[in-house]
Amino acid sequence: MGVKGLQRFMDCACPQSNMWVNLKEMAEQHCRLHPGHSPVVVVDAMGCLRFWYTSEAWVHGGQWREYLQSLDTFVAAFRSHNIELVFFFDGVIEQKKRDEWVKRRLRNNQEIAEIFQYIKAKASQPGRDMFFIPSGLGTFTRFALKSMGLNTMCSLQEADYEIASYARLNDCMAILGQDTDYLIYDTVPYLSVNKLCLNKLTTVMYSRENLCHSLHLQLVDLPLLACLLGNDVVPENVVGGLKRYCLSRYTPHNSKPTKRKEVVEAVAHYISSVTRSYDSLRKIERSLQYTSTESLLELGMTTYLLPGQSSPWLLHIAPSPVTSQYENTMYTDQRILQFAKERHIKAESCTVYSVLNVREVDCSNTLEDELDTELPGQAIVYQPARQCIYGIILSAESRGTPDLQTLWLTEGSEVKKLRYCTFLACFGLQDFAEELLPLKLSTAAVCCLLTYVTLQVNTISWEDLDAYLSQALIVRDKTADQLAQRKVPRVDSRAVHLAFLFVRGLSILVSVNSACGFPFQMGDLMPWEVFDGKLFHTKYLQSHSGCKAEDLLERNDILLQEFQKLKSLINSICVKKNRDIQSRPRLHTTENWERPGTYSGGGRYHVAQQEQQLPAYCPYRAYRPDYQARYSKSPTQTGGRPQSSSGHHNRRSQRGPRWSGFQGSRPGLY
Repeated sequence: MGVKGLQRFMDCACPQSNMWVNLKEMAEQHCRLHPGHSPVVVVDAMGCLRFWYTSEAWVHGGQWREYLQSLDTFVAAFRSHNIELVFFFDGVIEQKKRDEWVKRRLRNNQEIAEIFQYIKAKASQPGRDMFFIPSGLGTFTRFALKSMGLNTMCSLQEADYEIASYARLNDCMAILGQDTDYLIYDTVPYLSVNKLCLNKLTTVMYSRENLCHSLHLQLVDLPLLACLLGNDVVPENVVGGLKRYCLSRYTPHNSKPTKRKEVVEAVAHYISSVTRSYDSLRKIERSLQYTSTESLLELGMTTYLLPGQSSPWLLHIAPSPVTSQYENTMYTDQRILQFAKERHIKAESCTVYSVLNVREVDCSNTLEDELDTELPGQAIVYQPARQCIYGIILSAESRGTPDLQTLWLTEGSEVKKLRYCTFLACFGLQDFAEELLPLKLSTAAVCCLLTYVTLQVNTISWEDLDAYLSQALIVRDKTADQLAQRKVPRVDSRAVHLAFLFVRGLSILVSVNSACGFPFQMGDLMPWEVFDGKLFHTKYLQSHSGCKAEDLLERNDILLQEFQKLKSLINSICVKKNRDIQSRPRLHTTENWERPGTYSGGGRYHVAQQEQQLPAYCPYRAYRPDYQARYSKSPTQTGGRPQSSSGHHNRRSQRGPRWSGFQGSRPGLY
């Protein structure tokens, strides 16, 4: 994200653009200039995720209670100086930036493959230089911040634009993030989250004025500089020829033109030599290396103009009302649309508004081993559940789907039951509502997810389920510090894959809950309630090494009884759906587990022979395979590893699940 090479240029070649500031002093100065108004810092939340995730363990699925603790520490540091925080999250990937987004996801796939290569070779977590953000971190962070009572919003268009606009229109003190685009916008000061020292509340402020002075440019030239260097709208390959021309013409003969310093300075020199006019911009445009009739430079520069701003390089003034691809909706019920829009902006729902408007679902990468033929890609595992989400949101009463007016805007005991049963139906479990209703909501959610995954993936074994269930129960009473101190003797690649399969499933639960009118409290579906990466990993190693149930549950008789009850429930559902769960231990160890929940150390593991005899992945089809899309444009999902839809399916026919009180089979879209 941001402008190609500009961050390195400022850090290495333009020290005058980097100014260390004390946020407490900035806040006091802001209060003097704006009496009666609290200092507000607008936070680019997606740009801060790496800063917030401070746990050393990241490959096991996420240390979620530690993460909550980190967020709390962050917020407390600002509150102690009466600085208010407003958090923005990306709510859309605009089409003009889609190509660049896809390229990043493909690069991420290669990084993930290298992570699994390392794990298989070393049986340990890679170093921080290979760090990959745990799955769903952005989604779950929204709800974590809202649970703290913080002002949290989701954007209707590119988040950096809305952040820059909000900060400028509301006289905010600063923007906190790590994206050089904030240096290009004519808005409030831009602070670096990477340089932030919470103890002292100091960081680096990047000065756009000092940058312009160093490059002999004016502030109005920065959008053109960003486009000619390359950004998310103007690809680097398009401006490559122009940059080479600038280097040859404006770089001293005794310097090395491969350095970013010379590239930025040469392009800036070129801009300063051109008259600031629309005709000059069109002339520059004709020198670029692309064949499209679209004015790419004009489009790129326009994205940096905030409402009401103008540029001598452009003919028009940026419109005051924010418009985006989301304004051109295909959905006709304005009351439902407005309700979904408000929920989206307030970061109270997930997936719903994008499906209603543009029928797209964006799914970022997660840690999954593409060489493991026994475990499918997560996009395939959760495809039937996603199809249910689409069917509910794009509902048609003639197909037996509860309408959104009923699910979202109607109250009453019958509607509450309908929401719950609709939620279960998305996982093929609507016939087991009576068994699931008595359970604690977070426990019921775990049972739904584990049953669904077991039905979808026929290589899930009893050992896997024991690991999932035991950690979900044990984590309830563990503090963040207790979980942080837990040691993992070795890292198993399959356990990593299964951990992220579960966490991705939690994000699916959140989307289903949003579509069904919130039969669950969102807090009941959060990972810090039911999952801890290191805890799961140790339980996986224990379970696959033949550890007894009482030891898995750490000699807690109450948890052991609940464990056996939930295990029996999942098994009974699977039996009724003709899914026979097998025991498939994969590890042997020469050491015993000395006491519950700990590993004695020094044990040598090796793969059980049975593991090598397991069949390739064969999905269990609990849903009708013959559903066809009924819409002009079906929801599409991008991101993650490419998957083939082929596979060995069970041949017997399946009845489509039905909602309580409704007739007709459940709709779905491929």
